[in-house]
Amino acid sequence: MSKIEKVLVLGASADQGLPLVAALKEAGVTPIAGARRLDAMHQTPFADLQTLSADITDQASLEAAFSQVDAVAMHLPFAHDLEVAVSYGRNIAAAAAASGLQKIVFNTSCVIADDDLGVTAHDGRRSIEQSIRESGVDYVILRPAVFMDNLIRRWCKPTIVSTNTFVYPASESLKVSWICLEDLAKLSACAVVNDALKRETFTVGGPQALTGHEVAKVLSDVSGREIKFSSLEPQVFAGNMSEMVTGSREVPAGSPYHGMAKFYNWYNDQPESPVKVDATSFLKHLPVTLTTFSEWAQTQDWNSV
Repeated sequence: MSKIEKVLVLGASADQGLPLVAALKEAGVTPIAGARRLDAMHQTPFADLQTLSADITDQASLEAAFSQVDAVAMHLPFAHDLEVAVSYGRNIAAAAAASGLQKIVFNTSCVIADDDLGVTAHDGRRSIEQSIRESGVDYVILRPAVFMDNLIRRWCKPTIVSTNTFVYPASESLKVSWICLEDLAKLSACAVVNDALKRETFTVGGPQALTGHEVAKVLSDVSGREIKFSSLEPQVFAGNMSEMVTGSREVPAGSPYHGMAKFYNWYNDQPESPVKVDATSFLKHLPVTLTTFSEWAQTQDWNSV
């Protein structure tokens, strides 16, 4: 295998893609955005980044883009139609094999169970993983635990700021290895440039596994205010999310919000937390200094939305 120098980033303009672009630059390789729109990066901090036409619904466009780079690093939109997700994986795998791509690094954006859960978005991820494994191209799959950055989204942060309450669809006892997007990006970049990693799958998370109450204690220490944790039923959380986006609290089967509820119900119902990760199991392969929740929280403004 020749040295990896050019890396196509699928999803480069999104909140997981932007830190990945920065991490790849820091790792000494050249990131190139792959997007349906050639102006996708214009409103980002990387407005001058080279962009190639790449559409995950179009194998030919992927093959043309992949043929101009050495590797692909990506996260993908959640598909709430299983056949759509299957087609994403099939197109990416076929294009990678046909173009002579050296490596795929796939950030699944969530923990993946060993078996299908009957949750379309989750099971679709498993099908994409399988296509990548069968492509014959070297790969590293990263399955991250829950993102610290969820706490600063518009569906979470306002209640922290206005009511001093961290509301989240996690049971009171659920241990979560919260990971920040910057660390996930560094792990992905490390996976790209490490020639020794060829056909690997890692569940990754931050350096601490914290319950919601422990998260609230850190937020209290950092903000100087007493912040409490309130465990929200996943179905109520899904209704809140649906109302925020659609104006309706209905959570029909097959909707993104129904999938969210089933995800968090699964997290909460397991005898051992599936989002509690032993960092030593992946850090020996991906030597990244992980950010603690307190370190991350200190970089945020908890007084305004």
